[in-house]
Amino acid sequence: MTDGAEGGAEAPGIMELGFPGELRDQLVAAVLDGSKTSTTGVVADYAHEGEELPRVGERSVVLDSAGRGVAVVEVTEVRVVPLGEVDLAHAVDEGEGYTTVEQWRRGHEAFWHSDEMREALDDPHFTVDDSTPVVLERFRVVADLRTPDAGA
Repeated sequence: MTDGAEGGAEAPGIMELGFPGELRDQLVAAVLDGSKTSTTGVVADYAHEGEELPRVGERSVVLDSAGRGVAVVEVTEVRVVPLGEVDLAHAVDEGEGYTTVEQWRRGHEAFWHSDEMREALDDPHFTVDDSTPVVLERFRVVADLRTPDAGA
């Protein structure tokens, strides 16, 4: 599979941040205003969904809570590290107002340990610890899909 840099361009994938609702709305707004340039996923989620990890150069359409594409992002960096090794720069670049890794971790653990996430993973006891592998993804917005005549 190509990374889109040579040959025919691949169709963009889909980026869904969090679950539809208030959290996704906040995360999408942060992508659109440029404050969110990184995101984190647990490797277990990719494995459960049968999805490959993101690759540098891949492009994805960011969906809002209504399922509308609002931006195209391009992956600029991917690292898989144990949860205990997430650094402050990554936490800050998530655009959620975190100023310490500890704040970032509390927020993410609350999400990963939520009933909604456990249901999505088909694991009612899913939990993370310092050794849990996580995917640290950096991206940049390459296209804003919102237009005044969208849907016209």
